[in-house]
Amino acid sequence: MKCKNTKALFFLNCLTIVMMTFCAATALADSASVVNPQDPYEKFNRVMYRFNEMIDKLILKPIASVYNAVLPNPVIRCFTNFYSNIDNVPTLANDLLQFNLYQAASDAWRLAINSTVGIVGLFDVASAIGLPPNTEDFGLTLARWGYKNSNYLVLPFFGPNTIRDAIGIPINYKYLTVYPYISPVSMRYWLYGGGVVVRRADLLRFQEVLDQASVDKYVFMRDAYMQHRAYLIQHNEESANVMPADAQHSDEETHQNDVSP
Repeated sequence: MKCKNTKALFFLNCLTIVMMTFCAATALADSASVVNPQDPYEKFNRVMYRFNEMIDKLILKPIASVYNAVLPNPVIRCFTNFYSNIDNVPTLANDLLQFNLYQAASDAWRLAINSTVGIVGLFDVASAIGLPPNTEDFGLTLARWGYKNSNYLVLPFFGPNTIRDAIGIPINYKYLTVYPYISPVSMRYWLYGGGVVVRRADLLRFQEVLDQASVDKYVFMRDAYMQHRAYLIQHNEESANVMPADAQHSDEETHQNDVSP
């Protein structure tokens, strides 16, 4: 009973953060001049960006820096692979929700191979045999079914998003990831928190690029996020129509036989 209440509480907290952020951003946008059509909540977003940056500098970045300094590179790579394997579960679920069956088959094999031969994902065996990693979430699933254009929105703690992607966060966590099914609850949060640290540590290698790329880091982050999401949406549109090579070859042979005299 306690476990169910905890799941519901986390789900409601995520929804509350999304709704309160959206309402506050909308209220500020009414009195602000719109410069970027994809960023009508820029005034609010900049406030949230500075808040997240402060939290990152005070807490997350120092922990991630110590993590990178203390652990040897092979161990760091194993942890990165481990969390990438965990993230492959919602990726596979969203493949199926998008009816992207070819990609779902590839991601299913990747999950199975890395979870077994790769020892619960510590080693990325699947990439070595031609099964590259893929990233999907419920925001991308919404885009796949028509909700493509969405305004930029920076969430507290969660960082860069769009309204569409923000709607997908609690749904993705509660229904499509493994975390709600991990017991005890303390282990669940330690595992989730570890993933946050590992991902932040992986991003530290790009910190110098971010610091030197632009005078306005907010604009750089916004444009990079929106371009990356647009790329993923376009990739899903294209990959959903891709047939396996064997099937394409078979279709070509059939067509040749049909036109032969």
